[in-house]
Amino acid sequence: MEKLSNSEINKKYERALKRVEDIKGFYYNLITYCLVIPFLIFINYKTSWEFQWFWFPLGGWGLGLCLHAYHVFINNGFLGRQWEERKLQEFMEQEEKERWS
Repeated sequence: MEKLSNSEINKKYERALKRVEDIKGFYYNLITYCLVIPFLIFINYKTSWEFQWFWFPLGGWGLGLCLHAYHVFINNGFLGRQWEERKLQEFMEQEEKERWS
């Protein structure tokens, strides 16, 4: 088992903390969506059911919720987390080569 330095442990801890905050933010957003949208449907039903305006917030907020879920749970594709780490490593190696040449 490899030993990790304090800075590596701190970086991993900060990334884990950020990930937990992102997941918590997504679930708060989802719960709020599930509570507010039925309330908007109820208001629309009681006031004027001829024009069903609740579809606009339902669709817009739903799309935003889907994008938030993608960012939190899937975002490892093109330009994802691994891409950032590979680029950082590449730049650090390039700088190291330039320093010693």
